[in-house]
Amino acid sequence: QVQLVESGGGLVQPGGSLRLSCAASGRIFSIVEMNWYRQVLGKQRELVAGITSGGSTEYIDSVKGRFTISRDNAANTVYLQMNSLKPEETAVYFCNAKEVFTATGWNLDVWGKGTLVTVSS
Repeated sequence: QVQLVESGGGLVQPGGSLRLSCAASGRIFSIVEMNWYRQVLGKQRELVAGITSGGSTEYIDSVKGRFTISRDNAANTVYLQMNSLKPEETAVYFCNAKEVFTATGWNLDVWGKGTLVTVSS
């Protein structure tokens, strides 16, 4: 069974930085895509950034130039460096892995439980 565990959330002042981490565990051979989503209370979950096993990245427009997604394929870990954070980016940030190949087969869509990021003075 594949599990994703996020860490690194917390309280930060506007303009500050945080680095989120997400480690995948299980008998994993490969993960095609790893993503970070966020969900503001009362709103839909949105994709913030994604990265493929080959290193191709994508970001929503609002975070380009401020957030950086990266991954360590050997450690099955994905990171999200967030700089110049804004109060409206207060949300629960979720890690997501798509097309995870394991010893028991494919897991197409795996989610972590989320980590809360609060941007406030």
